[in-house]
Amino acid sequence: MKMIVAVVKPSVTETVMDALAEIGVSGMTVSEVRGHGRQKGQTEIYRGAEYNVNLVPKVRFEIAVDDDVVAQVVDTISKSAKTGKIGDGKIFVMDLQSAMRIRTGETDSEAVAG
Repeated sequence: MKMIVAVVKPSVTETVMDALAEIGVSGMTVSEVRGHGRQKGQTEIYRGAEYNVNLVPKVRFEIAVDDDVVAQVVDTISKSAKTGKIGDGKIFVMDLQSAMRIRTGETDSEAVAG
């Protein structure tokens, strides 16, 4: 099993969620987060004054999946989140040692299945 973590622009949240639903991904955690990458924040103008904003709003997806669908999920997120502009985000894939559904006690693949 793998844990896929994707950090994307807030404007593509619904697009990514819809694309994941189309390929059968039903379980995910979505969080509003703040951070920066190479762009090191951004400059905004408020009432005529410039302000440096060091942390840019982002959305973080966390999705536990079986090994056989990792490439499909990563490809789906990549295609649906891409705007072609700086700050599109990143996707990380990590090994997931174990998972358990608390209500039923199911573990691993059964726990992450829809």
